[in-house]
Amino acid sequence: MDFDYAVKTINTILIRKQPQTFNSSWIRRFAPHIYRFFQKNIRREIGGIDWDRITRALDRKFQRQWITFRRNGTKLYRSKTEVKIILRKYNGKLYTFLTPDDKDNNSIRDIVSIELVRNAQKGNVTARQEIIKLLRFTIDEWIEHNPRISRWKGYEYLLQKSIEGCIRCYRYSGSFMGYLFKTLEYAGRGLRPIVVHSLEDSPYPGGRKRIDRISQNPKTEQY
Repeated sequence: MDFDYAVKTINTILIRKQPQTFNSSWIRRFAPHIYRFFQKNIRREIGGIDWDRITRALDRKFQRQWITFRRNGTKLYRSKTEVKIILRKYNGKLYTFLTPDDKDNNSIRDIVSIELVRNAQKGNVTARQEIIKLLRFTIDEWIEHNPRISRWKGYEYLLQKSIEGCIRCYRYSGSFMGYLFKTLEYAGRGLRPIVVHSLEDSPYPGGRKRIDRISQNPKTEQY
């Protein structure tokens, strides 16, 4: 058995059973041999079955039906070791967070980001800090070159909160980077663009500069 055969089998069973939703327990019940294959061969760098890789390979309509168990009261901790284990495998691929979008870069970026996001969701604060740092490289590129995201320029606090929210809320909905982009795109529609003007600009009649309109208060001696 290989990965493609296992995924094809799950798709076939889903077509036959037509569940409204399904999860790892459902697969273990209706396809125990496939579950054992995943458990042995399709694993994350820091342990556990890589359900992200599996669900991404399923037919699109079934990806939306996948559910997972939510963790309540996740205990926070710091582990540089877990982050290093993840990054060691992709050390030569981190440049994809700095480069413009293309099919290959997007795929690699998604794989790396999801690994770190899942680790952050387990409570690893170090993983959360690392993925935020990497995502900012990509988001800064979007802000500068994509008009759908450009409204976020200057909204550093709100941007940080939106990134943290995406990391916290992301489930199994396909591409994490796509989820992040759409979240910023929709949330950014209500933001007013911040326009920076120089005091040396001359927008007034007679060539007067903005700085010429600033006067000193004779009582406070402040401008």
